Amino acid sequence: MPIYNKLVRDRIPKIIQKTGKNLKTEVLDNESYITELKKKLNEEVAEYQESDGNKEALEELADILELIHALSSIHNGSIKEVEQIREKKKTERGGFDDKIFLLEVED
Repeated sequence: MPIYNKLVRDRIPKIIQKTGKNLKTEVLDNESYITELKKKLNEEVAEYQESDGNKEALEELADILELIHALSSIHNGSIKEVEQIREKKKTERGGFDDKIFLLEVED
């Protein structure tokens, strides 16, 4: 039996059970959950970086966004709050729309 030891989406166990396979899961405590969310975020970012084409990139970005929703909740916030912080930072410091690449700053 393959061993995965990784955080999965909520419906994955039922999807696996429907195939007739047995599985073993556990519910994580908050500390372990945060650790696993961070691992999963790194995994999804790596998959985004390796994506080929717009469709695959958007799929990976959707996975990243789902993780951001979960992380904002576990940190006693909401995606709305994260969006408000993002908007404030964009107003104060700008976004990345102008594609500016800083080469150097003289001391």
